[in-house]
Amino acid sequence: MLVQLHIENFAIIDRLDVELESSLVTFTGETGAGKSIIIDAVETILGGRADAAQVRTEAQHAIVEALFQIPESLQLQVHAILQREELLDQPDLLSMGREIRSNGRSVARVNGRVVNVSLLREIGELLVDIHGQSDHLSLLKVSQHLGLLDRFASTDPHNPLKELLPRYQDAYHRLQTVDNEIQRNRQAEQDAARRSDMLRYQINEILSAHLTSGEEAELLSERNRLSNSEVISSLAQSALVALDEGTPESPSASDLIGQVVTGLTSLARYDPSQEAIRDQFGALFESLSDLTHSVRLYLEEIEFNPRRLDQVEERLALIHSLKRKYGETNEAILDFAQEAQKQLEEISTSAERLMDLENERGSLVETLGETGTALSQARHSAAREMEQLVETELQELQMSGARFQVSFLQQPDPQGVPAPEGTLLAYYPHGLEKTEFLIAPNPGEGFKPLVKIASGGETSRLMLALKNVLIQADHIPTLIFDEIDQGIGGRVGSVVGLKLKHLGKKHQVLCITHLPQLAAFGEQHLHVEKQLADGRTSTRIKDLKGEERLIELAQMLGNLSQSTLQSARELLSQAE
Repeated sequence: MLVQLHIENFAIIDRLDVELESSLVTFTGETGAGKSIIIDAVETILGGRADAAQVRTEAQHAIVEALFQIPESLQLQVHAILQREELLDQPDLLSMGREIRSNGRSVARVNGRVVNVSLLREIGELLVDIHGQSDHLSLLKVSQHLGLLDRFASTDPHNPLKELLPRYQDAYHRLQTVDNEIQRNRQAEQDAARRSDMLRYQINEILSAHLTSGEEAELLSERNRLSNSEVISSLAQSALVALDEGTPESPSASDLIGQVVTGLTSLARYDPSQEAIRDQFGALFESLSDLTHSVRLYLEEIEFNPRRLDQVEERLALIHSLKRKYGETNEAILDFAQEAQKQLEEISTSAERLMDLENERGSLVETLGETGTALSQARHSAAREMEQLVETELQELQMSGARFQVSFLQQPDPQGVPAPEGTLLAYYPHGLEKTEFLIAPNPGEGFKPLVKIASGGETSRLMLALKNVLIQADHIPTLIFDEIDQGIGGRVGSVVGLKLKHLGKKHQVLCITHLPQLAAFGEQHLHVEKQLADGRTSTRIKDLKGEERLIELAQMLGNLSQSTLQSARELLSQAE
C-alpha cells in the first residue's frame, strides 16, 4: 500500500507531504485545487510520462516520491525484481521517486538508487491500479484476464480449477521438455545417420587393410631392395668376383687362400708345429667356399621386378594414408577401429530412445487434452458466475443496461491436443484457450474489449464492479479511482461509497470525489485546497477529523447551515 507521498514543485504544488491509511481514503476539494494533480504525481512515480511542464514555475526541478508497504502476498514477486537489480533494502518497505528537471530530463529512483524508468513501471504495475488512467489499469490488459478468472474460480471451494491447473501445467512443462528432447534426438538422428556412414566407412577401410605388426618395416626394406636391384646385383657380382672368380689382374680370395693352405700343408711336413695354423686356414678356406656359395645364391635371386615394386608402393601408400587419418602406428589404427565400432553400437541405441520419447509424448498429449478440457469446463463455470455477479454490480451502479462477458477463444491446430468431438486444439501454458473480458455498456450495443469502452466515470464504475467481484482474487494492494462519480447522483453515490468501503477492507482505495454521499464513506478524509500567497498559487492538503470533516461534507451539500450540517451527520451515520 501507499504509505507516504511527498510532492515538491510539481505543477501548482510547492510542497506537500501526506500519510495515507490502509483502507478507503477520500479526497475532496474545489475544482482546480489540485486533487487530480496528486494522482498525476503518483502516475509519474509509477513510470508515467514526465516533462518540463510539470515543474512549478521558476523552480529548477520537481520531486515526487512515494513510500510503499509491500504486502506479504506480493513480496515474492517484488523481491525477485529488487534482488535482480540489487536494490532490496527492507523486506516490507519500498521507496520510488522521480526528479523532473526544468529542461525536461528526469531521474528515476528506487530505494534511493538511480534506475531506468521502465523499472518503475514494472514494479508499479504490481502495486497500484489507477482507474481513469488506462496506462496503469491492469484490467485493461488482456494478458491479465485469464489469471484474474483463475483466481476468481479459486475462491470457490467447489470449483476443481485449483487441482486441475497444477496438473495441466505439470503435463504442459513435461511435454515441452519431451518435445525439446525429441527435437534434439531427431537432429541427432540425422547427424547420427551421417556419422554412422562415416564410422562404417572408417571401420571397413581399416579392417579391409588387414594390417599386421611389423609389416611396414618389412615393406620398406623390400622396396629398398626392389628399387635398387641393379646396384645390389652389381655389388654382389663384384663381391663374387673378389671371392671366387678373380680377374687376370687380381686373383680371387679363394685362390689366394687356397695357395696359403697348399703352402702351409707343405710347411707342416717339415715342421709339425705349424699344423694348427694350416688347419685354421683350411677351415677359413671352407668358410670362404660357403660364403661364396651364399653370395652366388643371393645373386641368382636378385631380379628387377617392377610389378612387385608397384605392389609394395601401393601397400605402403595405403598404410601411410591410414596413419595420417587414424594413428601413427598400426596398433593406434586398429584401436581407432575398435572405438569407431563402439560408437556405432551406441548410435544404434538412440533410435530406441527416440521411440520411447514419442510414446511418452503421445501419453502426455492425451493427458493434456483430458486435463485441459476439464480445466476449460471449470473456467466456463466460473465465467458464468463472474458475469452474473459483475452485471449485478453494474445494475447497482446505475449501469443496468450494461452486459459483461468472459470470452474464450480456442484455436484448431493439427499439431495440437485432442479435445471433445475429435478436434485438435492449440495448447498454451495455462490451458486450451485464450480469455478476454468484454463489455456492452449500453443496451443494443455489441460486446467490446474493455479498452474500447468510454473513459471517465463509466470506466471507473465498471472497474469498481469488477474489483468488487474480484476482491478475493485481485492482489494489487492500492486502487485509485478518479472521476468515479461522474454522471451519477447522490443516491448512486452512496452505493458507490458503500462498495468502495467494502473494497477498502481488502485493498487500500484512494478516491477523488465531488459527492458528499461518497466522501462520507472514507475511513480517512483528505481535503485539498488552493492558497494564494505572495502572488503565487499553491496546494495544501489537510486530514479532516471530527467537526472539520462535518463542515466539509455540509459545504459539499450546499451552503453551510444547520440543515446541511444535519444532513452531513446523517451521511456519516449511514456510512459507519
